[in-house]
Amino acid sequence: MVSPAIICVDDQPDVLAAVRRDLEPLAALTQLLTATSADEAWELAEDSDASGHPVAVVVTDQVMPGGDGVGLLKRLQADSRFRHVRTCLLTGQATHADTIEAINVAQVGRYVEKPWQGDRLLQAVSALFTQWLLEESGEDYQPFMAILDQDLLREHLHRGG
Repeated sequence: MVSPAIICVDDQPDVLAAVRRDLEPLAALTQLLTATSADEAWELAEDSDASGHPVAVVVTDQVMPGGDGVGLLKRLQADSRFRHVRTCLLTGQATHADTIEAINVAQVGRYVEKPWQGDRLLQAVSALFTQWLLEESGEDYQPFMAILDQDLLREHLHRGG
């Protein structure tokens, strides 16, 4: 069984620790990785992919020194290795223009506003992971049952997936 990566990006260590805590239930079956910048997240994505652990989901803040979240998401979309990664913009500082660009250009899958509720963030990332696993990975979903969004799984199976 492949251990896919979920990469969380925020320049504030306390925020990153809170995101990791909220997503900890996913860590049993995935590699839950953290980065403090867009560049560090890109390196993690490349390293993870090169070592046989596909990147399934990226959760990123928008406003960070040295590169913003939308720029990271656009970079992922432009690279064939990461085109199918599911993405979440987790921010309280995105402008209207940032949000439009995230949706239209970077094809962000979810937008979660800070401050967030832990259970809602976990549900959003679980849904993104489920979509990636069922639609892009080619992996058997059964080993991941404990962390999948059950409603999305039912829909997928009902459609004959």
